[in-house]
Amino acid sequence: MTVWVQGCSLACTGCFNPDTHPDGGRGDRRTVDELLAAAEAEQDRIEGVTLTGGEPLQQPGAVAAFAAGLKRRTGLGLIILTGYSRPEIESDPARLSAVADADLVVAGRYQRRAHLGGGLRGSSNKAYWWRTGRYRHIDLESVPELEVLVGADGTLTITGMAAPGIGAA
Repeated sequence: MTVWVQGCSLACTGCFNPDTHPDGGRGDRRTVDELLAAAEAEQDRIEGVTLTGGEPLQQPGAVAAFAAGLKRRTGLGLIILTGYSRPEIESDPARLSAVADADLVVAGRYQRRAHLGGGLRGSSNKAYWWRTGRYRHIDLESVPELEVLVGADGTLTITGMAAPGIGAA
């Protein structure tokens, strides 16, 4: 299960998901309790939850509440993708609290010139911060480079870590 948060002020050049940058953005607003209920309802069909965006750590209180609730109420794993570096997270008590219950944090700003196109890092400068032993490098090798979602209304959402230009309209 992937939760896309709205709002990001980091402005990484080449970000693959600029639609998530404005606060408010598009899409449905969900409370932490609604997201937890959705994860609980799917827990027999999924392995875990990935928080991405936008920038999850620009909503540290909500992320901390979600992560703690997920750990308390389910056996699901949690991966957080963030543009903040590990030192930036560790130096800010709110951000550090937000990742306290994560199994893996993928940390660092995306850099187009260091694009990888595989795994969850996006660019080679981003670091895996293994917070528990739940996930290993081998678990990330099967992450697809590109995902295409077709909505009920026929809209396409293309996302992922594919090489620049792939999937571009």
